[in-house]
Amino acid sequence: MSPAEALSVATLEKLSLGLLSGYAAQAVIAAMEVFIGLTLVTGKLLKTGLVVMTGALAGFFAPYVFFFTNLFPGAPTLEAQYIFKDIVLAAAAMVIGARALGARLVPARDRMA
Repeated sequence: MSPAEALSVATLEKLSLGLLSGYAAQAVIAAMEVFIGLTLVTGKLLKTGLVVMTGALAGFFAPYVFFFTNLFPGAPTLEAQYIFKDIVLAAAAMVIGARALGARLVPARDRMA
């Protein structure tokens, strides 16, 4: 039981134009999250996992567009704060994605040579 469960199902229902709702929406969300987690932990299919994560991140922030007045009736609700923490997840995904695509840190002294 998550405080954002109903919100996530309603969001996926809107994103899928009504094709997914209820248990089916929960199952799709769960499968995506498990797949993303497994790719990050194992390193297998990492690029595919990052592509799926990009779509998931778009879905994570979609409630701000679809349900803004419900999330911010004045002060941010618990659900709005719960979604806002996904900014950290997006930043981590960008670091992992950059590393997976070959980026590396080079000390400043080595760049000058």
